[in-house]
Order: sequence, then structure tokens, then C-alpha cells
Amino acid sequence: MTTEELDPLIHVPTRLKIVATLAALPDGDGLSFTRLQDMIGLTPGNLIIHLRKLEEAGYLSSEKSKNGTAPKVTTVALTTQGRKALTTYTQALRDLLGGL
Repeated sequence: MTTEELDPLIHVPTRLKIVATLAALPDGDGLSFTRLQDMIGLTPGNLIIHLRKLEEAGYLSSEKSKNGTAPKVTTVALTTQGRKALTTYTQALRDLLGGL
């Protein structure tokens, strides 16, 4: 195993929680920002920082929508690239733990 297999972007515990939570959804489905925030237990500012890093890497997509006069809703979803990154990361962890 090489250190590159343990993706440092996903390895951060908060980002791992985000990616794992979104990976539990069917492919293409997402969660609203507020729902994800409640599930992970982060402040809005903290969540925004982590989501931005994951989105910049291509692991997440976000979409803002407005329904009439209702406030904008941001939905976040794991991309195909994000799912692949999580699969590679979890396999690297399994390989590492299997060698103990």
C-alpha cells in the first residue's frame, strides 16, 4: 500500500463522514445542505468549508434551486469520481488492516 491510496482529502474525519453519508444514497441522489448538516452535526460554516474542498476535487456536486418564493435550497450529491475515490480509499484501509 502506498500513501497515495489513502486519499488525504477523504482521510480527514469530517470529510470521510460527509462522503460516507452521501455514498449511502442511491447513485445520483443527494441531500439538502441542512439535512446533511443535521446528520453530520456541523456548523454551517464548517460544513461549507469541507464541501467546497470536496467539490473542488470533483468528489461532490451541488445544486441550488428555488421553488417560487421559498428560500434557495442547496442539494449536495456524491459524483461518480467521488464514489470511486471512496472505493479506492476503503480498499486501501482494508489492505492496511489486513496486514496487521
